[in-house]
This record gives sequence, C-alpha cells and structure tokens, in this order.
Amino acid sequence: MTDTKKHSLRFFYSEELQEKTIKVLTEIEQAEDPLKGRDALGSLVAELTDSGMGYYFIEGLELAKVGFVTKQTANLGISGAVKIMGSVIRKIIGGMNKEQLLIISGYIRKLMQ
Repeated sequence: MTDTKKHSLRFFYSEELQEKTIKVLTEIEQAEDPLKGRDALGSLVAELTDSGMGYYFIEGLELAKVGFVTKQTANLGISGAVKIMGSVIRKIIGGMNKEQLLIISGYIRKLMQ
C-alpha cells in the first residue's frame, strides 16, 4: 500500500529572517532582470539552511541539556557543514537562469505557507 499522505517538518526562524526572505523573494519575482538577485537568493538559502540546522539539531541538544563540550562540538560541526553547504548553494544558485530562479523563489514561498 502506498502512503499518499505528505509529511512535513517545519522550523521556526526569526522575524528578521522572515522579513529578509520576503524582501529577497519579492525583489527577484518583480525584477526586470531576476539574475541580478542570484547572490541575494544564494545567501538567503544558505542562511535559511543554517537556521534550520540550528533549529533541528542544536535546540534539541539544549532541550536534552547536554554538556557544554557536547554542545560546542555540535555547534562547530554544524558551522563547518553550513559553511561548506553555503558555498555550494551560492555556486549552484549563481549559475541558474531566470526561470530557475523564479522556480526556487516560488518554492521557498510555498514552504513558508
């Protein structure tokens, strides 16, 4: 039997990041040349990734009341992973065309609902 339900997880992020997200997406969607927004979108996706990783993993560790060293080790690991992912994200988005940027922008908007 195939499961037709769509499951999801969500994370909460700051009001500042919410405002930045809306601003970047709106600028791309309304721009005559969305390609000028590639850098901003790449940075935004990297920042959202960082925020999500912190929410899913670091906040759970805080709730579990792990020790300082464990938490610092996790922070260091996440920070390194996000730094590598951020450069990959920026490179990929930096190579996208107009239609692809608009699709990514629309997808992020859909995730926000």
